[in-house]
Amino acid sequence: MTAFRTLDDLKPAGLKVLVRVDLNVPVEHGAVSDATRLERILPTIRDIASHGGKVILLAHFGRPKGREAKDSLKPIAAALASHLGQPVAFADDCIGEAAATAVAAMQPGDVLCLENTRFHPGEEKNDPAFVAALAALGEVYVNDAFSAAHRAHASTEGLAHVLPAYAGRTMQAELEALDKALGRPVRPVMAIVGGAKVSTKLDLLGNLVSKVDMLVIGGGMANTFLAARGLSVGTSLCEHDLVATAREIEAKAAAAGCTILLPVDALAAKAFKANPGHRVADVSDIGADEMILDAGPKSVEAVIARLQSTRTLVWNGPFGAFELEPFDTATVAVAKAAAALTRAGKLVSVAGGGDTVSAMNHAGVADDMSYISTAGGAFLEWMEGKPLPGVEALKA
Repeated sequence: MTAFRTLDDLKPAGLKVLVRVDLNVPVEHGAVSDATRLERILPTIRDIASHGGKVILLAHFGRPKGREAKDSLKPIAAALASHLGQPVAFADDCIGEAAATAVAAMQPGDVLCLENTRFHPGEEKNDPAFVAALAALGEVYVNDAFSAAHRAHASTEGLAHVLPAYAGRTMQAELEALDKALGRPVRPVMAIVGGAKVSTKLDLLGNLVSKVDMLVIGGGMANTFLAARGLSVGTSLCEHDLVATAREIEAKAAAAGCTILLPVDALAAKAFKANPGHRVADVSDIGADEMILDAGPKSVEAVIARLQSTRTLVWNGPFGAFELEPFDTATVAVAKAAAALTRAGKLVSVAGGGDTVSAMNHAGVADDMSYISTAGGAFLEWMEGKPLPGVEALKA
């Protein structure tokens, strides 16, 4: 793995440390409804603060068009304080006099959260003047927001070029996990890719077939591949205009020595709703008025059997409509099998992407996998083989 400076290389005592974190958390009725991202940044904040650094947090929230009260970080800073167990001061701007005054009042070990960086157009434009205004507040820069690393913005990429730059603990853990998953994995490597549409994951599939030994395709996108093999998928979600593309991906996989595993049976129903009448059907026997909503038991058995000899698993996307029972069956069964192998030390398992995180939580295995990425778009772009600006800027 390319060397990154981490907090092990930083002596923060007395220094003003600008720390880019991910505070883009879900908020319902004014309260943070999922604190996972807050919990993940605590090690970095505590590490710097406990060594006498002044922690100055930079983050965005939402997609504001200028300054909008509903997108203020103030309530999130308060929520962070309760998880951190110490006060988190707040400045009502991220540059200028308000920010400078708040920073000047800090003592070693203090934590300050600056207002939403996206209140300024210079953030997303990576404007040098805005970068300079941010940099004036600190002496070193720590990026702990892998989830925003695919964006070349001022606080995620620009600052790394003007201040000594380090990876925070969450960023470090993510990069190390991803290196184990696809950078320098122990083989054989299996990738599970699910989700609704092939069209959203063309780059991903194209990259994976040259990186992994087995590609398991599930979800609605599997239907497009089944159609490409000449099978009728009834009323299932299917991108019939992409069957030629699916055939091209299969050909590329064959040339690369990558095995593609598709469902051989399915849970089929005539309506997309919870607990409808459904049946287990061979994928060659889907009625014209039926839709595939999950992989069937033979398909699950085949994936789990292949998992026994797999040493590295990368997972993005569920097998079926896991939000509705019983169409969570395949996702839960495979997730539990992967978790058991991980606990036994036989498998390195890395999962990520919004629906994937929800699916792992639904299956009750999130704590048993080697690493669960909450990075969303950044995780997907990494799986697609794309360089991430916020990561590239940290390379030593």
